[in-house]
Amino acid sequence: MGKLYVVPTPVGNLDDMTFRAIRVLKDADLVLAEDTRTSGILMKHFDIKNLMQSHHKFNEHKTVESVINRIKAGEIVALISDAGTPGISDPGFLVVRECVRNDIDVECLPGATAFVPALVASGLPCDRFCFEGFLPQKKGRMTRLKGLAEETRTMIFYESPRRLLKALMQFAEYFGDTRRASVSREISKVHEETVRGTLAELVQHFSANEPRGEIVIIIAGIDD
Repeated sequence: MGKLYVVPTPVGNLDDMTFRAIRVLKDADLVLAEDTRTSGILMKHFDIKNLMQSHHKFNEHKTVESVINRIKAGEIVALISDAGTPGISDPGFLVVRECVRNDIDVECLPGATAFVPALVASGLPCDRFCFEGFLPQKKGRMTRLKGLAEETRTMIFYESPRRLLKALMQFAEYFGDTRRASVSREISKVHEETVRGTLAELVQHFSANEPRGEIVIIIAGIDD
């Protein structure tokens, strides 16, 4: 029987790619990629000439069975997303779960993920935290925010730049505008930036400065 490798890829700077990740991608029989065009740039940069197959949230339910069968037949499959670690707000959970159900060996390489550097750089407690990823856009969003209002751990959220200001205003409404927080964007890229302050201060800042790039929001728990 083969094996599934879950391979993190850089969230920005390509120098964050590990030697081991390059070797696994070169040696695999098949690379599952969230977007083969995006991953094609990465593969070309590291001179990785390997077969890629599209694997994303819109087709993973249809392709997972064939992937499992290939691994059972002895193939080594590597899973990557557009950036970061597959499964963390990216496709990956489904194929990993099915591999585990079929007693297929799964090995996840350590590597890049956006929320860890954002959490550490925030200056907020990082000994205990909860990762919330992207909040629901409509149904269930307010319920989730109400439930998190009493959370004592540091909270981590992903958000798009066009929805950042609205999200910060909602956080201020439900958590209080004096709650400490930070917003990190473009992690490991040329224009990387972390803005820290109260939620009210962050609302004011991003009302005057249009955010761009990938966003990670870190918010202190209620006791901090």
